Amino acid sequence: MQVILLERVAKLGQMGDVVDVKPGFARNYLLLQGKALTASKENIASFEQQKAQLEARNLETKKEAEDLAERLGGQQFVVIRQASDGGNLYGSVTTRDAADVATEEGFTLDRKQVIIRQPVKTLGLHEVEVHLHPEVMVTIALNVARSPEEAELQASGKSIQELAAEEEAQAEFEISELFDDIGSAASEDEDMGETSREAAAPEGDETAS
Repeated sequence: MQVILLERVAKLGQMGDVVDVKPGFARNYLLLQGKALTASKENIASFEQQKAQLEARNLETKKEAEDLAERLGGQQFVVIRQASDGGNLYGSVTTRDAADVATEEGFTLDRKQVIIRQPVKTLGLHEVEVHLHPEVMVTIALNVARSPEEAELQASGKSIQELAAEEEAQAEFEISELFDDIGSAASEDEDMGETSREAAAPEGDETAS
C-alpha cells in the first residue's frame, strides 16, 4: 500500500515521500496518527498545495520540541515501587509511569512519546527514550527505588546490591562490637572477682615459724 508522508517517520522517509508500507501498518498507525495519507492523486495534489504550510508548522513544532529537549534531556525521575530484597519489582515500570513522573516535575509528556527498549523490572537507574518530535529525541533516566532515601543513594551511583552488602557489613560490625563489649565486660567482672578474693583472703601469721 502506498502512502504519502505528512512528516518524517523514522526508518521510513521524510515529509512528502511516497512510500510502500503494509496495509495494517498504514491503517493502524500512519493514517490513524495523521502521519500520512493514502497516495491517491487527489491526496498528492492536496499535499503539494499545503506543503509550504505543513513545512512551516513542522519547523514550529520542531523548535518547540528542541526547546523542551534542552530542559528535559538527561533529567532523572524517581519512581517508587515495591520490590524484593533481590531488587526485582512486583510488576514493571510502563511508559505511562514515565510520562506521569515527568509531568509531575513540570514536563508535559504523553506516554506515546516514551519508548522503553528493555522492560524495567528491577530497581536501579534505567534509561528511556522520549520522542518529542519526529526529528527530536532525548534520553531520560528513571530512578526506580523502594523509597526516596534509596533513590537518593542510587542517584549517587550505588546499586541495590552494593547497598545490601553495606547494610550486611554494618550489621556484622555491630554484632562483632556487641560481642567485644560483652567479652570486655566479662573480663572486667573476672578481674574484679580476683581482686575481691585477694582482699578477703586472711593474711598469713608472720610470727609463726
